[in-house]
Amino acid sequence: MKQPPVAALYAPVFNVSTGYSVTSLGTPSSGRVILNGVNVSFSADAGKRFGARLDLGYAQASNVLNSGRHMSTLSYLVGPVILLSNGNLLSTYFHLLVGGARVAGPLLNANGGLSIGYVRHPAWAAGGGAEYRLSPAFGLRVNIDYMHTYFYNSSQAARGQNSLRVVNSLVYYPGARSLKRRQD
Repeated sequence: MKQPPVAALYAPVFNVSTGYSVTSLGTPSSGRVILNGVNVSFSADAGKRFGARLDLGYAQASNVLNSGRHMSTLSYLVGPVILLSNGNLLSTYFHLLVGGARVAGPLLNANGGLSIGYVRHPAWAAGGGAEYRLSPAFGLRVNIDYMHTYFYNSSQAARGQNSLRVVNSLVYYPGARSLKRRQD
């Protein structure tokens, strides 16, 4: 049997996903805020165990601190993906994403009042998830991340904030013909 060229064995497999995200955002001045939003990611698997991902997310919460104002996060992250298992139907992975985030919303100030602010600062997320193939062209992905961004504390200094983000996505595999995985 004729062996395929080496380049064909390592041709990247691309996918795009979009889904619903829930973020429990720990703000330095007001405790935790729950934000809901959307997430879009573009991924490429470059072999049996490694890949890369571009992750874009937007989430917001309304009436934060009873101010009538919303709080929002816009994140743009990229990084490597390590495939822990890569089966025909179920795959699990770990990723470490770095980039930036813009966090905006109301905050408590030192006088006991409210201020409105936004911070653009480096951000990162570490986490993982599972992906289940529904068909050759579609799948479901569940992703859980620890995410680190920045926002103001009551003295109006930008401080780190820790978040937990859960994303449920529908995945599309363009050009997929079968559920068979590459054998590297």
